[in-house]
Amino acid sequence: MKMWNKLIECVPNISEGRRRDVAEAIAQAADGPGRRVIDLSMDPDHNRSVITIVGEPDGLLDGVLGLASKAAELIDLNVHRGEHPRMGAVDVIPFIPVRGVTMADCIDLSRRVGERIAEELAIPVYLYEESATREERRNLATIRKGQFEGFAEKIRDPQWEPDFGEARIHPTAGVVAVGAREFLIAYNIDLATSDLSVAKEIARAVRYSSGGLRYVKALGFPLSEKGIVQVSMNLTNFKKTPILRVFELVKREAERWGVMVIGSEIVGTLPRSALYDVARMALQVRDFSDDLILEERIEGAIREDS
Repeated sequence: MKMWNKLIECVPNISEGRRRDVAEAIAQAADGPGRRVIDLSMDPDHNRSVITIVGEPDGLLDGVLGLASKAAELIDLNVHRGEHPRMGAVDVIPFIPVRGVTMADCIDLSRRVGERIAEELAIPVYLYEESATREERRNLATIRKGQFEGFAEKIRDPQWEPDFGEARIHPTAGVVAVGAREFLIAYNIDLATSDLSVAKEIARAVRYSSGGLRYVKALGFPLSEKGIVQVSMNLTNFKKTPILRVFELVKREAERWGVMVIGSEIVGTLPRSALYDVARMALQVRDFSDDLILEERIEGAIREDS
């Protein structure tokens, strides 16, 4: 992979997690000069996939447009069913600064991408998080409320006029949220029960909006194929609310209900420093630092020689 001086991560979420050929075709449409698809994570219960792309700003712009075009071609939300809320074939497109770029650069890229999607694909675009043009549009869940089925009416409300595009949904691809944000970790914990109310109660205890941990969003979902339930979370600032703290709280709340945690998963990718935090907290290593990691030492030596 080329060492780009300006590196941005983009993590589009698409409303397809069951047809591998479709998800792979959409991911492949994003690959090309100036960007690289590095991960595709599919979830059949949520019927949703997370695609991770990295690259330079202009390369990503072309890649995301290709991805959005292919998703609009292959996904029809009129027949889509899944546990995860959604409003678009490509539901959300976030840009995250990695190296040599600022949040302002990612905001600029999100607006260029949003304008092109609206003009070329006739899909209305809402800007969210750091790109939001109104405070009430920062939160993705607020924009998504009503989902695809309710958006044909919602978009006619002057309060919900899109940032780019006409005030009418694409008939099969819906609408899309595009924005810039910091790293987000999609983290799910599976519970040894089929009782959805347990997952919902635990999610309520964990998420910040109902009195739980700061920087945690959480919902309870059934995993029908496995006969269990899941606490599905977005960790919006892993530095201030580490993964292990979230896991321990979910485990403790599950014990209150007489339920075991049977596993957890990372959807997509995460910064390695997030796992270093787990080691630091769980092992209580004195004077823990990145210099203890062999690969960090090697990469540092390579950088010094280059």
